[in-house]
Amino acid sequence: MAVTGFEITSREPYQGGIAFGDAGAYERIEGVLHFAVDPAHPANAGIVDIERAERGADGLVRFDADLSLLQPVDGTKASGRLLADVVNRGGRTWVSYNLAARDNTAIQPGDGFLMRRGWTIAAIGWQWDVIRGSGLLGLRAPQALTDGKPTEGWISVTHQPNSTVAQLPLSDRIHQPYVAANLEQPDARMLVRDYPDAPRTEIERARWRFARVEGGREVPAATHVVLDGGFEAGRFYEIIYRTNTCPVVGTGILAFRDGASFLRHSMSEENPARGRLTHAFAFGVSQSGRFLRSLLKGGFNTDEADRIAYDGFHVHIAGGRMGEFNQRFGQPSLTSPYGVGYTPPFTYEDTTDPLREETIPGLLGRLRSQGRVPRIIATNTSTEYWRGDASLLHVDPSGSCDLTEAPETRAYYFTGTHHGNATWPMANVAPADPAARGTHTFNTTHYGPLLRAALIHLERWVCEGIEPPPSALPRVADGTAVPRERVVEVFRTFPTATAPDPVRLATMPRLDFGPDAERVATTLPPNIDAPFPTLVSAVDADGNEVAGVRLPDLTVPLATLMGWNPRHPDTGGAGQIMPLTGSTVPFAATSAERLATGDPRGAIEERYRDRDDFLARVRVEAGKLAEQRYLLDEDVEVVVGHAAARWDALVPATAR
Repeated sequence: MAVTGFEITSREPYQGGIAFGDAGAYERIEGVLHFAVDPAHPANAGIVDIERAERGADGLVRFDADLSLLQPVDGTKASGRLLADVVNRGGRTWVSYNLAARDNTAIQPGDGFLMRRGWTIAAIGWQWDVIRGSGLLGLRAPQALTDGKPTEGWISVTHQPNSTVAQLPLSDRIHQPYVAANLEQPDARMLVRDYPDAPRTEIERARWRFARVEGGREVPAATHVVLDGGFEAGRFYEIIYRTNTCPVVGTGILAFRDGASFLRHSMSEENPARGRLTHAFAFGVSQSGRFLRSLLKGGFNTDEADRIAYDGFHVHIAGGRMGEFNQRFGQPSLTSPYGVGYTPPFTYEDTTDPLREETIPGLLGRLRSQGRVPRIIATNTSTEYWRGDASLLHVDPSGSCDLTEAPETRAYYFTGTHHGNATWPMANVAPADPAARGTHTFNTTHYGPLLRAALIHLERWVCEGIEPPPSALPRVADGTAVPRERVVEVFRTFPTATAPDPVRLATMPRLDFGPDAERVATTLPPNIDAPFPTLVSAVDADGNEVAGVRLPDLTVPLATLMGWNPRHPDTGGAGQIMPLTGSTVPFAATSAERLATGDPRGAIEERYRDRDDFLARVRVEAGKLAEQRYLLDEDVEVVVGHAAARWDALVPATAR
């Protein structure tokens, strides 16, 4: 087995040993998984540069990954289900099922949804550049070597600052950087553009340096760049340079695959879950959902012992994209346009590119040839459609027709929601970055109840053969999937909303990173050809979306709810939208207020008699969703509670 040991660093009662229904008390185990894999084994052969990694005397490649495990103290009360969390930039995401806020140290249980059902929960580190510690989980990856030294080559790092800054890191966000191979690099380049599809302009090499600012002084550094006059808010800067940091990024995929196989199959006494697990499910959110799509494409669901690792995948808010999870100089956290993750395939089955008249292989091709296709449920929000890629998951590359879905898949569109679930209390400033501001208040729709209904359907599909409810998506056939420009025109009629400039929105262009782009990008920046079509949900007279799974926030509305939010003028990037952020544009509370602003949307007092009338209608609509199986019966009152909080926040006491 690829896991050679599990080093436990702490083991303690979870949340003081409180009981979670019939499953009883849980324990929390933290530790490190140690791996040794055969680089020549067929199950590992697709990992880029694994043949270049340093090997031990036994010919095996070694690495290690963090593991955080929650399981019932009494093994007889475990359900047999393993939920493996593809941690997002080191942080746990499974807490979304429990309607809990992320807290990587205390790990709040929320309402205990998973624990009450006896799930075993494993959060597995897989990302090489996460700075481990403070509750974050990561991977120590081997380096790819050339003649005994780290492989050197070209890389591109892109940033769009929200305020004018003196320096930019050679990493995405706060992760470990791809350091510059040397500080001179006269052939290194810096390019700037004003919006994603704008022409690039090269900045003179004499105007920028590999350096950082410390105490007001510029100091040479291989980890940052500085530019005379600073980097302007809202503009995209690309730094193309040579690095000699070259981790085997794809060992993170092996860590996630083999970590689950160890917990599920190993009877070693080092496995605290031995003998408890019958089925394994993978959960990935955003970046980690794109990781799962890449894992599927690579066919990495079979371990070295020819056993299936995962029976079911819940791929959340990944849209139609993948990412740099298995390539040389890969940046796993990269989200800025346009990286390798913006390239096909987008769909599960093969499609045809009408421009190039060539077949695009689907994500499931390799797994089909192995007979190892898992059940897959994909859930997305409006944000993934507005950023340009999600419609490509289920619409033909010509944009003219809907695709027939793969029999092992379902897809659900959470209508009128944004990437990171509800922002509450209401705000228009990102908590993690005060410089990131929206023109509108952030989206307040809480889709957590829909998320966990999807998991239960996936579980029943895998374990009992009970098929989930039908996919619910914007469709070309019924006119609910439309170009973004059509929706923008609606918002231009709303005096209290700001519409983006469609020209300045990101697209999904056909990108050429060189002849071996699946392994290493050599054409930087990429050559760009015409974009694939981008479709979003049509909207009603209120500007609310009509396709997909519509929570009462949309069917009994108090506001217009979108998956996009224009950048605040103070953050630059005129006409663009904030990354991954939606909007709440409330209705006027009274008729007088509506008439004073000229808002065409009905006022709240014109729609509902009072709070009780509003909540009664919400309860009816939530009940309909439960009947259709998009919502669990137990969550009807959860949805009503969310609606009550929105009413209290949006309706002044004088108008109630």
